[in-house]
Amino acid sequence: MSPTGKLFKWGTFAYEAFLALPFIGGAFVVANAWVPLGVAFLLHAVAVIILLRERGPIIGNAVGIVTSVVGLIPFVGWIMHAITAVILLVEGISGSRRNTRY
Repeated sequence: MSPTGKLFKWGTFAYEAFLALPFIGGAFVVANAWVPLGVAFLLHAVAVIILLRERGPIIGNAVGIVTSVVGLIPFVGWIMHAITAVILLVEGISGSRRNTRY
């Protein structure tokens, strides 16, 4: 994975992990009128485009796109953000060990 792909993979992981914090992430989303979900959607969409070009793992970011839409539902969104963060963490760790997906 290129440095840009790694940046987007780890950046979207950090953002999803923050949004998955039980009360802090939810308060952040509600206080900003759900705009952080739109930002997450755009970050994941750009990450998917970059990772497709690099033939990197895109599953975590694809799940992140779905999570950004489903995140409007309070408890379902919280669980989805946590699941997405774990998937992105696993992909980030395994992606740093290999260069391309086959």
